[in-house]
Amino acid sequence: MGTTELKNSLLEMMSDIQDEQLLQSLYDFLKSHKISKTSLLWDKLSDNEKEQVLVAFEESEIEENLIPYKEVFK
Repeated sequence: MGTTELKNSLLEMMSDIQDEQLLQSLYDFLKSHKISKTSLLWDKLSDNEKEQVLVAFEESEIEENLIPYKEVFK
């Protein structure tokens, strides 16, 4: 299903909804998704948090610092 078909299906489904709370929830979800998509998480971090992320990234480049996937998700 393409983008246009998805949009049309969503509009059709939403037009049949009579529950105002459900419509409000859908609206809030879509609005928060739009806001979070436009504001990058990086921009929300403090300078200290950004530095910690960069240090962690650098440390992850060293093979012996890595933990196997199976061990992390036991």
